Amino acid sequence: MRSTSPPGSFVLQQGDKITLTANPAQLDSLFRKLGIYRHKIHRVMVVGGGRIAYYLAKQLLKLGMSVKIIEKDAARCEQLSEALPKAQVILGDGSDRELLEEEDIDNMDALVAVTGMDEENIIISMYAGTLKLPKVVTKINRMSFQEILDSAGIESVISPKGITVNQIVRYVRAMQNSQGSNVETLHRIVGGRVEALEFSAGYCPGLTGIPLKDLRTRKNLLIACIIRGRQTIYPGGNDAIEEGDSVVVVTTEHQLKDLRDILEPA
Repeated sequence: MRSTSPPGSFVLQQGDKITLTANPAQLDSLFRKLGIYRHKIHRVMVVGGGRIAYYLAKQLLKLGMSVKIIEKDAARCEQLSEALPKAQVILGDGSDRELLEEEDIDNMDALVAVTGMDEENIIISMYAGTLKLPKVVTKINRMSFQEILDSAGIESVISPKGITVNQIVRYVRAMQNSQGSNVETLHRIVGGRVEALEFSAGYCPGLTGIPLKDLRTRKNLLIACIIRGRQTIYPGGNDAIEEGDSVVVVTTEHQLKDLRDILEPA
């Protein structure tokens, strides 16, 4: 599957997968106009009780969600119960279909599979997919399993190793940058084929202060967002990058180290 950052002449085809950048209000308006229902998450089942599960459950509880954690180790269950008194902690094997049914998986708004075994997480997620749960999130360490999840229609995948690699790459790119800008954040998406980078814009002659329509930017690159103070700009051709902006760039090129690299070589 080929990834692209589409120009204005690009035409969507049936079967395409698209990624949108917008503020929450704009997305909500778009989904309403398209007749796409956005299911709000209230009840979350987390399978696995490791550190990721703990920090995730802690954040979900802060958001007022109901959280149920299934963990097979009794000692860990006790620790989680003490650390997260508002969560429901269940001792059991999260890959056991009968247990999942007993714990009301059918009525969950989301399931997050974060056990220590990729195979278990995949099986649990595929089962949750057959139940048409609104949201299924799967943790895997071996990205070779990505194709299996794609074929099963499970698109929300996290990889601790991938996150670590992204952070290392971001640091290396930041150390290699010129004085005009810096890589603040880097994420790889679409199976690693696309990068989304956030740059901090310094003074860049030939780049800053010039309308985007007048810049000769590289192909397969999209300036997705400009953040200026508290203002978030989803830019058009008349907008310009200014010194001090944060700029989000989405590209299929894996060679951007500096904001100037978005321009075609002279």
